[in-house]
Amino acid sequence: MKQKKKILLCAAILIVLLLGIYVLYRFNYIPHRKYTNEDFGITAYVSQNDEDGDGIDDQTDILNSAHEYLDTKPKYKSKYYAETGYSNDEYGVCTDVVANAMKGAGYDLMWLVNEDILSHREDYEIEQPDPYIDFRRVKNLKIYFAHTAIPLTTDITEIEEWQAGDIVIWEGHIGIVSEHRNKKGIPFVLHNANPIQASYEEDILEIWGEIEGHYRIAE
Repeated sequence: MKQKKKILLCAAILIVLLLGIYVLYRFNYIPHRKYTNEDFGITAYVSQNDEDGDGIDDQTDILNSAHEYLDTKPKYKSKYYAETGYSNDEYGVCTDVVANAMKGAGYDLMWLVNEDILSHREDYEIEQPDPYIDFRRVKNLKIYFAHTAIPLTTDITEIEEWQAGDIVIWEGHIGIVSEHRNKKGIPFVLHNANPIQASYEEDILEIWGEIEGHYRIAE
């Protein structure tokens, strides 16, 4: 009888450990192996546009600028920046990743979104536009990119259609597609979601929820 209890206890402990490992892996606390386009024979997309004239195409500029912003390790916190609009301290949210990535490529999202809101008030349903915060709302960016960007597939199995520097949107969240992929070829995402996420680059495209938008800024 004691032997049986001991076996059951060991089995229970093993199950808990395996479950714990699974949860830690699923939520990226155990790092996922990273692959690149070359591992899947995918040609990296290069934009024909260079908005800021720095000699780097927009797609690459957006990706590099997202990395540069996240290298500052912004702490997740929602704040209002009355003078700059853009977060200018150690804090930030998911939309700041996209805003800073685009700014580094020559696109001032704050004023671009404001212009689109003023031109399409009926779509945004904003009573009093405020350029210093409107571009930092996912619901507004969802509308803005639908108006201005190139819509792409939301099917993650079409791995060649997902390229580093693309923008991906869920309900209430947004991020930049990374240059790294998982073993299936599905790309990681550069994002800032909450104070306890494992990393700013995570393998979440399959688990975050229904993808509501996938966009590219320029051809």
